Amino acid sequence: MPFKNHLKSYKNLITPYEQTRAGFISLALEKTRKATPFIEEAKALRAFSVKATKPEGLLAISQIQNALLVAAGISDKAKNHLLESDKNKAIAGLIEEFLKPSGKHFVDELVYRFLLTRGDSLGGSMRNLAGKLGEWRFTRMLISIFAVRGVTFKYLDSRSREWMASHDEPDIEKRVKGLYWVFGKAKRTLAYNLTVPIVRKNVDLCLFDCAPNEIISGENKNSAHYKPKKYLALGELKGGIDPAGADEHWKTANSALERIRTAFAGVDCNPHTFFIGAAIESAMAKEIYQQLSNHVLSNGANLTNEDQVVSLCDWLIKI
Repeated sequence: MPFKNHLKSYKNLITPYEQTRAGFISLALEKTRKATPFIEEAKALRAFSVKATKPEGLLAISQIQNALLVAAGISDKAKNHLLESDKNKAIAGLIEEFLKPSGKHFVDELVYRFLLTRGDSLGGSMRNLAGKLGEWRFTRMLISIFAVRGVTFKYLDSRSREWMASHDEPDIEKRVKGLYWVFGKAKRTLAYNLTVPIVRKNVDLCLFDCAPNEIISGENKNSAHYKPKKYLALGELKGGIDPAGADEHWKTANSALERIRTAFAGVDCNPHTFFIGAAIESAMAKEIYQQLSNHVLSNGANLTNEDQVVSLCDWLIKI
């Protein structure tokens, strides 16, 4: 039982308060970093807008016409679905209803409303941030173990969609959408966020007994991801750190893992299943540990505990 290498009881799975606090701080810092471009845009908007002596004068400043739409509450996505006349109407409404009543402070009002829309856009992207941070942390740990073990790897670059040779590069984990390595003579490919045909659902992590060129995107039935026997392990990764959402994350992951086991059992296959979570409370820790002890789950770890993640990643590499 590989989990015994890093778990002695269910209590080892519980997220300590210190790690919860550190997780919230990491989220806050990342939010601040992502907000920086919007703040700089607002500064540029102000610099152009102060040239206008009254709200109507803003219409003559060519550089800020797109920003006026943003301040009017029109997102980049919505803008693509509007006619020019609709855009002009939205800007006219902004000027009449909000900027003119602000008097000599109309530039401040413009900047505030610009940031309000930008902030809403930022909020949307932030909803998936915790999951991304978790994925990056897991990936960085896996890459670090490759380095320590002297294992050469390739990674699927999220920008180029090409498999790239491994090299030490800051923030490489943010671009990884898949990993390939050879352990002994065994070829291993780890795919991220893959829709598994036999399950008909997206799975966070899928480990295959094959090289990357055997996995063909789309609905090619010759692809390894259409062959159940090629799957070695499937796992769910939940990076959310908020204790209030911990139980719901586990319920979602547990249902997904049970669906995976049922689907593969139907074709006489039994790949490993594993769970990695950042926010793990006492009740769910007991349930996870019981599943591990009963051989329902193959492995599990708390993402905030480096020793546990190292142990689980090393297990994945050697499967």
